Amino acid sequence: MQTLAAGLAVLVGAAALAVAWTSQQRVQALEEELVRRQQASSDQSNEAQLLARQSQELSRDAVAKTALLESRVAELSVQRTQLEELIQSLSRSRDESLLVEIDAGVRVAMQQTAVTGSATPLVVALKAADERLARVNQPRLEVVRRAIARDLDRVKAVSVADIATLAGKLDEAARLVDEAPLLAVEIPRPSPDAKPARPAPSRAGTPAASAASVSPAAAASTAADPATPAADALAWLPAAGGEWLRGFWSEARGLLRVTRVDQPEAMLLAPEQRFFLRENLKLKLLNARLALLSRQFDTAQSDLRTAQGAIDSYFDRGARRTLTLAETVRSVAMQARQAGVPRPDDTLAALAAAGR
Repeated sequence: MQTLAAGLAVLVGAAALAVAWTSQQRVQALEEELVRRQQASSDQSNEAQLLARQSQELSRDAVAKTALLESRVAELSVQRTQLEELIQSLSRSRDESLLVEIDAGVRVAMQQTAVTGSATPLVVALKAADERLARVNQPRLEVVRRAIARDLDRVKAVSVADIATLAGKLDEAARLVDEAPLLAVEIPRPSPDAKPARPAPSRAGTPAASAASVSPAAAASTAADPATPAADALAWLPAAGGEWLRGFWSEARGLLRVTRVDQPEAMLLAPEQRFFLRENLKLKLLNARLALLSRQFDTAQSDLRTAQGAIDSYFDRGARRTLTLAETVRSVAMQARQAGVPRPDDTLAALAAAGR
């Protein structure tokens, strides 16, 4: 019994030792696991702390960057406001400069128009101003463009003399001066042996009919005609004496001129003065041409009136070339008149209003 009890005690003790040893092993394993886990937790904690520090640093960097960005955004906002103000100031300054330049150009064109009498400088200036305003494309300048369009239409509607055409007509008139016949034209006297020509009939119904004159040659041929009473009166003389008296009568008859004169200054013109008359008339026409080219219409009108008076007084107005010459000078005088070019008042007023 005691032996059994001792055996049981031994078994219980062995079992207890086994349990104790197993428990000790488990405790060691747990301790080792706890150590490993504690080490892992410590490592993770260190990593977490490191990450937390990095996060804090990143957060501080982000905050600093955000603050910097906010300050830069504020600076950019201020700069944008200043830039907008500068752009508006430049735009206003550009528009004002443009308006001043357009105003100066229009006024210079007005002076050129006043000096030359041509509307071309003003038309060119208004067109250039409209093109510049169209490129700018500012709504507040549309009023100026409409004013320019109105003034441009009014200036274009003015009829201006075509100086080139009138100068060509005056050149043609100067050429016709040498071809137009004068009222007092010296006709060569035929020889006594030549058969006298029958005088030409006068032009009825023409302005030159009353100013026509009987030339000395025509009168001499009429007096020398054997059919005249003077020739019949000398027919009874002997042949030699009659021939001498007929020659004497022919020579004496050349000293007398029978003329119907309505314009004495034309008949009193000496032969050597006819050349100077034509040359002076050509000089008057050329002076009128130069006056037209320099836009001096009053001087041109004065020269043309003088030329027209000389043509009416000294030239045969029944001749075709004289009529052509007189009509050319008259047409030039009618067209060579200075037309008043209107002032671009609407444009100047619109420029002044837009520049305020």
